[in-house]
Order: sequence, then C-alpha cells, then structure tokens
Amino acid sequence: MSSSFVVLLGFLLANAPAPAQEEFTSTVPGARRIELAPDATPLPSEIAVSPGLSSGLYFDSDLLREGIELEGRERFSLVDVGQATLRLVPSSRVTPGETFRLVVRFRDGAAPVSASFLLRVHPAKAEPLVEIYRARRTLETYQQEVRETHAKLLSCQGENARLSAEHDAPAGLTGLISMGALDESGVVGRVVTRDVAQTAGSVIEATLVRSFRSKKGVAVELVLLVNSGTRPWLAKGALLRGKAGSDLKVLSVWQGQPIPVGAAQLIVVEAEATTTAAQGTFTLKLWEEDGPRTVTISNVTFP
Repeated sequence: MSSSFVVLLGFLLANAPAPAQEEFTSTVPGARRIELAPDATPLPSEIAVSPGLSSGLYFDSDLLREGIELEGRERFSLVDVGQATLRLVPSSRVTPGETFRLVVRFRDGAAPVSASFLLRVHPAKAEPLVEIYRARRTLETYQQEVRETHAKLLSCQGENARLSAEHDAPAGLTGLISMGALDESGVVGRVVTRDVAQTAGSVIEATLVRSFRSKKGVAVELVLLVNSGTRPWLAKGALLRGKAGSDLKVLSVWQGQPIPVGAAQLIVVEAEATTTAAQGTFTLKLWEEDGPRTVTISNVTFP
C-alpha cells in the first residue's frame, strides 16, 4: 500500500465530516449508495426520477409500509412498497424540475427510525437503483471507497489529457488524423430523417437528421424547428440510449444560439463509441436549459 494511499485513507477516516445521510460506493455496479447516520437530523438526499421510468430504492431494513409518505402520490403511476423495497414510476403529469418529498419509516424502530428523500424530476434521466443502508461502515468499506476514488481520479486525469490533446490539435481532417479518430473508412454519414420516429404533436420538430461515425465516436446532426411557444429553445443536455438500455457517453451538445419560435437551427450531439457499441438503434433525447420542453428521436442508427 503506497504512502499516498495511507495518507488519503487517514484523511477520510479522521477529518471527513459525517452528514446525516452520506453517499458511498454501492455494492451493485451502476447503483448509488446512501448511508443513514443513527444520530442528528437527516438532510434529505436528492434522487432523480423521470416520467415513465422506474426508480428502485433498496433498504437493508424492513419498511413500515403504512408509514410511507409521498408528496403528490396521485401523480405517480406506480408506488410499489415491498418488504424492504420501494419502486416509483412518475406519471406524465409531473414536470421537469419539480420536487416531491418522500419519507420512509422502518419497522424495527431502531435509529434512525425514518429517512427523508427529495425526488427531483428530470426530463430524461432517472436513477434506476439506489441502496440505502443504516448500518455503520467498516474499515474495509472505506478502503474500497479510496480505491474507487483513486480509479475515478485516474479516469479524470485521462479525460483531462484527452481534452488538452483535442485543444492543442489542429482543426479539420488534420486534427482528426492526429488524434487517431480516423481509419481507412474516414468519417461516414447517413441521412436517417425518414427512418427515425418523433413524438407526435411535439412543438419542436426535427426536419433533418443525419448520423455520423468515426473510429472513436458518433455524432447526430439535427435541424430543429420550434413550431410554437413563447420562448426560444436552448439545449442543455442530451442522452443517447441503445435498445438494450445502455447509454453512450455524450461528449458535447453544440448549438450556435437559441432557436426562436418559428425558426430552425442546427444542433450537433457527439458521443464516444466504438464501432461495436454504435451498432443497433438508439433513442436521442434532448432537454432545454430551463423548462420542460424536450425532443425525443427514436430509431437512430449509425453507418
């Protein structure tokens, strides 16, 4: 064990504050872990939910089913309370940015007797699995967290190196070649406007959809038309989800300026993907900077 590892571990054990609800590495890949302290007044942890998407909360203690309190419960299409699980599916009546308070109580009466959460509605993303623990953590779990933190640090360093290389690289095809993004096939594109499916009656319509693939990534070019509304539309984020439910890593969402009502404008979404990962059909969802309007394009394929 390196000296830097020991120092970092000692700092975590001795100096880190202990909030009422702490978030740690989960035992299940892809899940978030929240730990409840037995003392102090718990501050509610935020959990992302989304219309039509399932979010599961898994507890290490049995729940008092009749003690579950969910603000705006009638606006959830599913609230399924199990022995130690809680599954939530918001209905289409919820609005992005809206929050709902959730309180759960535990059957054994041990501290903490209850836990509070804040469910925040996201237009496209929901946390599918959240683990909630009341037990005290062991030294081994702290060591595991340090290892996970070290791995994330290395990943961030690699990402910073990639961004620096892209910033220093020349523009155009020379830049793509210098970064190893091209093979003998180059960049291949495909017009998929007629193949994709759009949400019926949407105030934002894609009049052109083209997909591109290089050696290291993919991109979707859209021309979006804002049919109605009172405010211009500006994309804040995007999601590219495969048919199996896996998401590509979106690198950027480029838009020159907000789209005025009655006008059309170009938007480009770029994601990291190998040739194998880019196979099959994808759903592209974009959401705006400050508001509930979203754009959903299904059946997107890459060359």
